[in-house]
Amino acid sequence: MRLLLVRHGQTPTNVDYLLDTAVPGPGLTELGAQQAAALPQALAGEDIEALYASTLVRTQLTAAPLAAARDLDVLVRDGIREISAGDLEMASGNSEHGEIYLRTVFAWAAGDVELRMPGGESGTEFLARYDAVVAEAAASGAGTVAMVSHGAAIRGWAATRADNVDVPFAAANRLANTGTVILEGSPADGWKALSWAGATVVPAGEGGPAGQPVAGAGG
Repeated sequence: MRLLLVRHGQTPTNVDYLLDTAVPGPGLTELGAQQAAALPQALAGEDIEALYASTLVRTQLTAAPLAAARDLDVLVRDGIREISAGDLEMASGNSEHGEIYLRTVFAWAAGDVELRMPGGESGTEFLARYDAVVAEAAASGAGTVAMVSHGAAIRGWAATRADNVDVPFAAANRLANTGTVILEGSPADGWKALSWAGATVVPAGEGGPAGQPVAGAGG
């Protein structure tokens, strides 16, 4: 299966760089709506057969133009919502709290899945819910599936499940709004990331500093 993990469009709390993870969350900014409207063209080369979004409003608004363009229903699933910030909710992502949040996410990807977000979920719980939606999509028989999800969730899941994405790469390469990670594989056979926001995936030690893509890979 070809799996497209798409981050939602810009929200007001993205602009303020806040850890805003609770359901239902905010809608999109004007720029975010423009990003969503551009998604059908950006993914024009993908033969998408199923489209998922999380239970947060921003992913459903982002998915709507793509659903209309492809005549697809948006399958809303809680499992692909953002990683709950717990006690860190609405803290600044640029603060110590933001560092704790991301450090916890990438500790899960490094194998410490029993570690718990302060006041929130553990890595085991996050991976179980995300894996369940991916498994549902794989079982549907669809060849290409798009899931509109969230930045930390996509980076954390990809770093854990894709054989060629390591923690330094995922930590160094943030996803911009509507940035897409494309993977290929299955729950049984594992996953390989084909591209990360348009760039070739180059794990740490194989490319530029901190595992960033080599020059020219992203255009």
